[in-house]
Amino acid sequence: MSDTIMAKPANIERKWYVVDAEGATLGRLAAQVAGILRGKDKPDFTPYVDNGDYVIVVNAAKVKVTGKKLDQKIYFRHSEYVGGAKYTTLRHMLATKPERVVEHAVRGMIPHGALGDSVYKKLHVYAGPEHEHAAQKPEALTLKY
Repeated sequence: MSDTIMAKPANIERKWYVVDAEGATLGRLAAQVAGILRGKDKPDFTPYVDNGDYVIVVNAAKVKVTGKKLDQKIYFRHSEYVGGAKYTTLRHMLATKPERVVEHAVRGMIPHGALGDSVYKKLHVYAGPEHEHAAQKPEALTLKY
């Protein structure tokens, strides 16, 4: 008889991975990064425990999308004042803040709540090829797009 393995926060070993987003499709990249952040690729995955790894995404400005999403996808935010709605297209976001595009896509694919907040903190996104996490000795990770 085998027992089910349940991860405990004290026994979790986390790794650091670097993912190059150049030429990657946004949604496919975000789905795979969300799975790694969540720990779904590990044999001791437990739904209510954050046992995922850290992910560094570089070249976020060179991510691609299909169809007419560059002009038709709209990002919404609100200033909390009356009439404070702000709308931005994907094309404008990629030109001004490309890190936010990847962060927003990954954030939508992880749980919404306290567990999702702790998972999201392990994501680091950079627009260019340089990152500041060399001390963690991250491994290069190739994803299937």
